[in-house]
Amino acid sequence: MQDEPAHRHADDSAGVAPSEIAVGVIIGRASEYFDFFVYGIASALVFPSVFFPFADRLEGLLYSFVIFSFAFIARPLGTALFMSVQQRWGRGVKLTASLFLLGTATAGMAFLPGYATLGVASIVLLSLFRFCQGIALGGAWDGLPSLLALSAPAGRRGWYAMIPQLGAPIGFIVASGLFLYLHSELSSADFLDWGWRYPFYVAFAINVVALFARLRIVVTDEYEHLLQKHELEPSSFREMFRARGSNLFIGAFAALASYALFHLVTVFPLSWISLHASQPVNDVLSVQIVGAGIAILGIIASGLIADRIGRRNTLGILAGLIAIFSVFSPMLIDGGPIGQDVFILLGFALLGLSYGQAAGAVTSNFSARHRYTGAAFTSDLAWLIGAAFAPLVALGLSVHFGLAAVSVYLLSGALCTLVALRINRVLESRG
Repeated sequence: MQDEPAHRHADDSAGVAPSEIAVGVIIGRASEYFDFFVYGIASALVFPSVFFPFADRLEGLLYSFVIFSFAFIARPLGTALFMSVQQRWGRGVKLTASLFLLGTATAGMAFLPGYATLGVASIVLLSLFRFCQGIALGGAWDGLPSLLALSAPAGRRGWYAMIPQLGAPIGFIVASGLFLYLHSELSSADFLDWGWRYPFYVAFAINVVALFARLRIVVTDEYEHLLQKHELEPSSFREMFRARGSNLFIGAFAALASYALFHLVTVFPLSWISLHASQPVNDVLSVQIVGAGIAILGIIASGLIADRIGRRNTLGILAGLIAIFSVFSPMLIDGGPIGQDVFILLGFALLGLSYGQAAGAVTSNFSARHRYTGAAFTSDLAWLIGAAFAPLVALGLSVHFGLAAVSVYLLSGALCTLVALRINRVLESRG
């Protein structure tokens, strides 16, 4: 995995500054992650009671996490569909349509009656809306993270690679803060009846603001010129796979440690702790908000570290630390409120440091012609393999086989990252 070459030329910067791109990237990513975290938190705290009241608490959580995975399954389909839209009607139409679909699906969940009113139809509609979220997120890929990396000054590519990743903890903080406020201020009955719906309304409003912020960037002549200069346009998936298929899998598995950890410190703790009532949900949300703040610092630090030792070394070192963390995870999760809080905070710290450079793993292996399509599909594959089933697998296996399952899941992700980085180094040496 080579660091991207510096392609910046004097005419690249005419009217376009990396800081402008960075603002658009952060706004866009934060809005998308907010949508997904609102759903993820509701999957753990709300949906088992609202949509699966006929099942016991554990089964309701597992059913909820099955639907949770649908968005990640749909995401590659959305990427392919909306790349066709872009090729035919342009980037602005594609982005508008995808974010409209994302906002509509999220708002649809807000108005969706529960099982007590619609019966099985409510579950079918929830599944459909979740699938549409995934389609929309695949279509929201705008190439700006790649453009940001390519526009970065020499020696600062690690710093600029981490900027898009800031959207994840920012989106989580806003989503968790809303749920914390509503869960603490409302009675349990009111929260389950109507309170949980407000974050979904807010998500629609945020998407509208984010849409205009991103359109302001991607449809201007300056950005179109810069995107075209770096060949950041869709190419045929078949052509990309034939030419760079190995890079697709290497890029996905190189970031797997980060993606495996992603939902194990955000969604899984809420489900496990609420299931076993080992501490109040409000306390967990508060700790997770602090953890997301730590992750922001970790992401920023990852940019400084990667510029000193390289992205590949950063990812490898963090994969090793995540592997060590995985060994102690069962003891921490089973260690009462203090142990669980340490698991969450330490997990967020490692997540920030590792996830901060995951974007570099996605983009740097592809040639200019295939970078736009390759980066999008590699990201989709990494989310699907590493994060889509994490809450479902971790909770299901932990209940039946013990918390060692969490350790195995994390360890496998870390090992996949180390193996992928090693294979990549060997391929580079042969090339």
